[in-house]
Amino acid sequence: MNGLIIAIVVVVILVILGLWLAAMYNSLVRLRNLVQESWRQIDVELHRRHDLIPNLVETVKGYAAHEKEVFEEVARARSAAAAPGSSPAEQAQQENQLTQALGRLFAVAENYPVLRASENFQQLQTELTTTEDRIAAARRFYNANVRELNTKIESFPSNIIAGMFHFERAEYFEADEPEVRQAPQVQF
Repeated sequence: MNGLIIAIVVVVILVILGLWLAAMYNSLVRLRNLVQESWRQIDVELHRRHDLIPNLVETVKGYAAHEKEVFEEVARARSAAAAPGSSPAEQAQQENQLTQALGRLFAVAENYPVLRASENFQQLQTELTTTEDRIAAARRFYNANVRELNTKIESFPSNIIAGMFHFERAEYFEADEPEVRQAPQVQF
């Protein structure tokens, strides 16, 4: 009789351990998928930003055709930022360069009062600002999910399951320089 009770207790403990292992594994999978989904949202907003930039450049070009160097810089930065296959850290660096180039483009636009008054330019500027705000919100959501996943991967006892099933830490999407940590502010 004692052997039967011990066997039942062992089976119950193994079942509970198995259920706990499955629950921990599933929570890690859920967090990993949430991080991937939130990265896709950033990607959508970055594509929207990249699609707006050529229109903005063309609008400014019509008024400031002799500012060729600025236009080329924006085009190079946009091409680098729009290139697929970048890690979050690489994408952040490329987006920082694009933001700096856009800042120089807006500085050029400031020298042309007729351009600043242009309805098309104002609309593009508003859309770009809205997109920058959406990117910032998506970045906050993504980074919160990355933080949660990384904490789970590093915390005991879930770090054991994460190690067994090769879950890896995710990268944050961060701006490197203080001046690019905000959406471009242009006042006309």
